[in-house]
Amino acid sequence: MKGGRAELLVAALLAAAALAACGFVVVYVVDVDTQFLGVALGLSLLALAAAAIVAGKALVPQEVVAEERPDFTDPDGRPGVEREARELDHVAAAGVEGISRRRLLGTAAGAAGAAVGAAIVVPIASLGPAVGDRLRESPWADGVSLVDENGLPVPASHLETGSFLTAFAEGSDPERLASSVVVVRVDPGELSLPPDRRDWAPEGIMAYSKICTHAGCAVNLFRSPLYPPRTPGPALVCPCHYSTFNVLDGGTVVFGPAGRPLPQLPLRIDSRGHLIAAGPLSGNVGPAWSGVRQS
Repeated sequence: MKGGRAELLVAALLAAAALAACGFVVVYVVDVDTQFLGVALGLSLLALAAAAIVAGKALVPQEVVAEERPDFTDPDGRPGVEREARELDHVAAAGVEGISRRRLLGTAAGAAGAAVGAAIVVPIASLGPAVGDRLRESPWADGVSLVDENGLPVPASHLETGSFLTAFAEGSDPERLASSVVVVRVDPGELSLPPDRRDWAPEGIMAYSKICTHAGCAVNLFRSPLYPPRTPGPALVCPCHYSTFNVLDGGTVVFGPAGRPLPQLPLRIDSRGHLIAAGPLSGNVGPAWSGVRQS
């Protein structure tokens, strides 16, 4: 490959690496999909590797030139000196061949380095939970109605003892982490809620965040024992890593890697018999690290 074409190819590869790295940063900020993050970073590193290979093969001289020193043809030695000077000029030209467009390559390399550096540094923000504080935002407050996936109110009479369903905050985006809760019903006589929560479960109906406090998976299993004397009590179970939360005492962790209880939503039943929130959730939604830094 000729020097000029090789330079342009290296510059194009460095530009592609910079664009892919910028794409990584954009996807990270927008939070589209982790798969896109992997593709963008992979393409950036692949373009960098290809640019390094092309530069090493085509732009860096790969030959060793041995300088010949012929004898002088006259006492003054001028013809030999002139010939030697021409040979040195040829060697010097061969040594710099392929890097005549230093500014182009330098600019492309600088842009690629800056973009890849940003792609490496930006994810450091994920080490803390203060990124946007999206996990702390909650649509729940006193008087917010619980609705099903069709936006219809949830009547308390639709829940039988030992049953559960998923509900959402009325008027909120169902895809928001804090919007969804798991509603369960147990025998009120079995409850052992803390004193400040004893009125949070009317008729034995309770609501807990649907987002597991371990890795943020959806809690969608409800263990309701058929023979309580010989089996563990009712609990919500996350299917990802089997974190298990006791619904009778406020969602405490009884098994698995979860680091804190499921946030509980206080409930009450309105005059129409529908379930509504009696206040906000008892804690931050999501993995245990979501509440490490408080502002």
